[in-house]
Order: sequence, then C-alpha cells, then structure tokens
Amino acid sequence: MKRADFLKFSCRNVTGGKVSGEAVLTNEAINFYLVDPDSGKIIEEGHNLEGESITDKIIVFPSDKGSSVVQLDGLFLAAEKGNKPKAFVVKELSTVLVSNSIIMEIPLVCDVEGQFYEVIQKGDWVEIEADELMIKQKNK
Repeated sequence: MKRADFLKFSCRNVTGGKVSGEAVLTNEAINFYLVDPDSGKIIEEGHNLEGESITDKIIVFPSDKGSSVVQLDGLFLAAEKGNKPKAFVVKELSTVLVSNSIIMEIPLVCDVEGQFYEVIQKGDWVEIEADELMIKQKNK
C-alpha cells in the first residue's frame, strides 16, 4: 500500500483561501510592525525568528501582539515591497489579527487538530484549503 503524499488535518476557516508554501514556526507571538518591509525578516530583538524571512511563508504561531495600527502598518509595508506572508495558522485568535488578515487578504486558520503541532517542522511544505477546512502537510 502506498503511503499518502500528504498528512491531513482539520482546521477552522477564519479568512478563506487556498495557498501552499513553506512553513515557518514559532512559539512566540509576532508583532508584524517588527518585520523589515524591505527583506521580510523579523527584526524584533530576542524573538526566536529574529533574522528569518516570513516572505511568502505560511507562518505557524500562537498569536499576534501589538495594536491594530502597528500590525496593519507592518503588514501593509511588507506587502508593498512584495514581502508579506502567504497565510497564518494560529492557536489564539485576536480581533486585530482577524481584521488585518481580511484587509490584507491573507488566509487565516485556527483550531487545527492537535497532531498537526506535533508533526509540523520548519521548512515543511504545507497546503491550506481554508474553505474545505483542511491543512495538508507533505510527507518527507
């Protein structure tokens, strides 16, 4: 029997869309104002993603931090330079993150099956099918 190419996990759709890309993971909240818009790299000192690019990545993180104005400004400036993320997978929703995802047209899902967080690794290829309430992770 052939093993499936993807592991599948159910999720809750917050903002719809279908995207695929490389996963970037952190266990720390992200303030998108602390992303360099020219490079798409996290510039927050001491953050475990400091120096890493989130451009065109699917970010798996617990939550966001910061006010709606600075968050939106950070995402907007990154998008203007072609450096915004492809999608968000979060554990805890905030009204700021939801509204900014809608405005910036970034797919956002939450309530992902617990096993997802046990198997996902940095650099994994992930497909989000928000409207179908599913995340797929490519088997290695």
